[in-house]
Formats: sequence, C-alpha cells, structure tokens
Amino acid sequence: MPEFRLQQKQKALLSVQQILGSQLLQLPLVNLEQRINEELQENPLLEAVEGARDSVSELPADSSSGEMFDELDRFSKSSLKEQERQASREERRESMPSFSYEKGGGEHFFQAVQHDSFHETLLRQLTLQEDVGREEIQVAIEILGNLDEDGYFSEDPSVIVDGLRLGGLDEVEEQDVENMRRMILRLDPPGVAALDLRERLLTQLELSLREHPAADAEAARDILLNHYEDFIHRRFERLLKKLELPRARLEAAVAIITGLDPHPGVFVDEGGHYISPDFVVTYENGALSASLNDRSALSVRVSDEYRDLLKTRKGSKDDRQFIRRNLQKANEFKSALETRRQTLLKVIESLMKHQYRFFTDGPSFLQPLGMKTLAADTGLDISTISRAVNGKYVQTRFGVFELKYFFSGALQTDEGEDVSSKIIKQHLREMIEAEDGRKPLSDDSLAAALASKGFQIARRTVAKYREQLQIPVARLRKKIF
Repeated sequence: MPEFRLQQKQKALLSVQQILGSQLLQLPLVNLEQRINEELQENPLLEAVEGARDSVSELPADSSSGEMFDELDRFSKSSLKEQERQASREERRESMPSFSYEKGGGEHFFQAVQHDSFHETLLRQLTLQEDVGREEIQVAIEILGNLDEDGYFSEDPSVIVDGLRLGGLDEVEEQDVENMRRMILRLDPPGVAALDLRERLLTQLELSLREHPAADAEAARDILLNHYEDFIHRRFERLLKKLELPRARLEAAVAIITGLDPHPGVFVDEGGHYISPDFVVTYENGALSASLNDRSALSVRVSDEYRDLLKTRKGSKDDRQFIRRNLQKANEFKSALETRRQTLLKVIESLMKHQYRFFTDGPSFLQPLGMKTLAADTGLDISTISRAVNGKYVQTRFGVFELKYFFSGALQTDEGEDVSSKIIKQHLREMIEAEDGRKPLSDDSLAAALASKGFQIARRTVAKYREQLQIPVARLRKKIF
C-alpha cells in the first residue's frame, strides 16, 4: 500500500512580471533599445511612442513618486546642507534632498562613446591580411575567446580543436591553431595570445627593432632569451658580469625592455560598440540636476486599434484569443518598462544625495558608499540596486562613469571621518609616482606615509591596494643606476 506523507516547503515563486522587470532593469541602454525593438516586432499590439509625455497623469497610479520619465529631476542646493547628528529622524528627513519636476525639461547632450571591442579590432586586422579566410577567422575567434583576463593563451590547443570540430570545422589541426596564435601575436597591439610574459616582450621587441640602435636591441634580446630570470629579479650587477657589456649599454638595453608593454590594453571594456550614458548630471547656477536618457524610441504603448477590435467582439474566436494573449503581454512589457524607469530614477536620486560633493567638486570628493545604504534609502532590495547599476553609466562634468564606480569601502581618518578606499588608492598612486626611483618606498614606508596624512592603514592593506593598482613591489620599481 503506498505511503502518504505531508511536507512543508518554502519556495520563492516569481511572477512573469517580476522576471521581466528584473531582465529589463539590468539591461544597459543600447541593449534595452534592441530588446524593445524585438518586442515591437513580435507583438503586433505594441507600438512605439513618437512623442514625449506631456502629463504626469499618464504614469501608473501606484507610482510612488509621480515623475515623468523624461523630465528634468532637480536637487535644491539649500536642501543639501549637512545634517546634525543629534537631529531627530523627522528633521533629517525634512532636510534631505528631494526631486522637483519641471515639464518640458531642458535639452541635454548625451555623449555616446563609440569604440570597437578589442576582439573586433584584432579580427579586422586579420581580415586585411592575405591567406586569411573564413575558417582562419573562426580559429582566431575561438583563440580570442579562450584568452585569460590579461590576454595570455593558457588553453591547450587540443581544446580549441575540439571546440572548432563541434562547430563543423573537422579539418582543423593543432598546428593550425598554433599558426593562428602566432599571427595574432604580431597584430596591433603586439603580444596578445602570448604563452607567457617573455614571449610577449620578445614579440614586441622584434617588431620594434628599427626603433632602437642595433647593438642595444641585440643586448635586450640576449637578456630576454638567455638571462630572463636575472632581469626579472633585477640582478643587474650579475648581468654586467655575464654579458660583459659596458654599463651604458646594459642600461640602454634594460630601458628598451622596460619600455615594452606587459599589458597591451587587453580586454579594456568589452561591453559593446557604444557607451550611452543612462543619465546626465549637470551642475548649473548652484543647482544639481539629473536627466534620464529616455529617447522617444524607448517608450511604447498598446495599440488602440486592437483594443477597439476586442471591445466590439469582431473577428473569430481565435483572433480574439490571440489579441487577449498579446494584450496581456503588451501591458506586462509596458508596465515593466515603467518600473525600470521609476527604479532608475530612485537610484540616481539617492546616488546624487550621497555623492553630492563628487558631482559638484570632482572625483577627489568621492564618499564611501555601499549598496545597502542605497537599498535602505530607496526601499529597494540590494539585488535590485545591483541590477540597476550594472552596466549603467552617468555623464558628469568630470567625464562618463559607470555607476559601480560610486560604491567603495570606507576607511577612517584620525579625525574620525570616513574616506573612500578609492581616495586612498589615489594617494597611494601619487606617492609612488613621486618617489625617488633609486630608493622606492616599501609597503611599510607607504603605510607610514599614509598614516602621516591621517590614514591608519595596515601594511597588508597597502599591499592589496598596490596590487589592485597593478603597481609592482619596491624591489621591482627600483631604477637600475
């Protein structure tokens, strides 16, 4: 006889609307345009709105802020005064900055930064070379897709061959992969897809031989080929003895090598062809304002023609079912777009509130900020904040910044003030750039120098920040002579 049991389980069930809203929220502007165009093609009940909104009442009734999507959102300068810690919660709330809205907001220039991805730049160079056909390009694409974050090729060629054969290229051999890797190695910038740093430097040196005196370049090549370990560990006195070179010649050879690029700009921003800022923040006449980059093409509405057709009950039963089904999808998509807009406005409002000095005075005034703070301020979940800032950019008077830039950890000065870790890194970089090359500062010395500026930081923290800035240890920063 079968046994029956009762069990209690908790499951997080998301509605279609919630899933769609989350998907749209995390899309950058360019991808959002593509997604909307796809929806317009698939759903005949949706149509693009050509003109901007002209009334706030068109927003959903449950909208908490009641703002127009493409209006100007302003901060009052007087409302951004520093609050006293002893003030009550109600007093603090009254003095917090808030948006005010003006119909027909002013025009703003949104800077779209065009760039090719790193892969596309390399592939375009390959297509201009002789004896490079469709199959060779596919091999190159597979190789580029298997480089590490610094552009080194650490994968076994057999893995590339297997991947290509799964894609239909049955005649590709490991030697074909190696030949293409060596071809990529010599593209601009040279050194991409190298097996290690030595191969990268040797490739760059070979391609730049004409730029240096022959004797100096030959000495540099000899160092990389036969005395690489001594060079990496900066054992220059030992190199002088082994190579039997004049000191000036060794200095020139080492200068050639150190002038090569160990990180040839690999994978700098692979996010697409354009960086279109989702917001523009301006500071004029003492007022800080933010506009959401909402072109009319990003607005949709449900076609009145199909609504009327459904009301009149004309057409067959299948036609009416088709209209009802797509009408629901159209309303869900339109509502998800509105939710995305409201969420982004809440995020930029809170971000401007907490990073006011950054937007008015510059990056050196960046404040420590966590996503928890914005979540508490806006009433949104941290996961929603994370999706909202992912891949989004804001255009400021100091440049275009990704929203993630504004989040960083906090460190306290001797006066008890919180300072962003990015500011500490900037001080660290400036001190290293200004150091005596013959006596570079150790991590302990850097920690002591930061302490003299009021930043009490452990040596291991200094080492971590230095590594994040890709700055080598003091021994490797020391000048030769």
